Amino acid sequence: MRKRVLILHGWGGSDFPHWQSWLASEIAKNYGCVSFLKFSNVDFPNKNEWLVELTKELDDFKPDIVICHSLANTLWFHLCNEGKIEEIENLFLVVPPSLECDIEELESFFPCSVPKKLYAKKQMLITSTNDPYMSQDEAIALQKALGVEMMVLENAGHINRDSGYGEWHWMLEEIKNISQ
Repeated sequence: MRKRVLILHGWGGSDFPHWQSWLASEIAKNYGCVSFLKFSNVDFPNKNEWLVELTKELDDFKPDIVICHSLANTLWFHLCNEGKIEEIENLFLVVPPSLECDIEELESFFPCSVPKKLYAKKQMLITSTNDPYMSQDEAIALQKALGVEMMVLENAGHINRDSGYGEWHWMLEEIKNISQ
């Protein structure tokens, strides 16, 4: 049985050649079941609008695996804090921004508290040693607060197209392995 994969982008979206758009196409071309949700107003996002869109997609698509990038992690945290969510099998939290983020365009998302429960049977936090939106000290503190496994990539920036992540074969292999 194939797993249903929901991919959630962050601020500005994850259009090609971002690894998320590449991953969605790789899953789809092998007849996998994938939803690459495009949130409204990606450059000036609104937390409440994005929460409505995400909740609808979760209800309609019913994913087994959710992959969050950047601001989508913060959105997931808000949804978890509300507690109105069904548990999924696997959750990937890729380079969340600092919970103390003060970027004006993102002010509706912050502050954000660490959720007590992530509503996933398995979780993995993936960070980078030189992510401009979260220091390694913050990442380690978040990992401890969440109580999840963490993978740290060396000098991978914000793990996006600007840092060379147009294709991310490791993530594709992870999805393939847990989808079998």
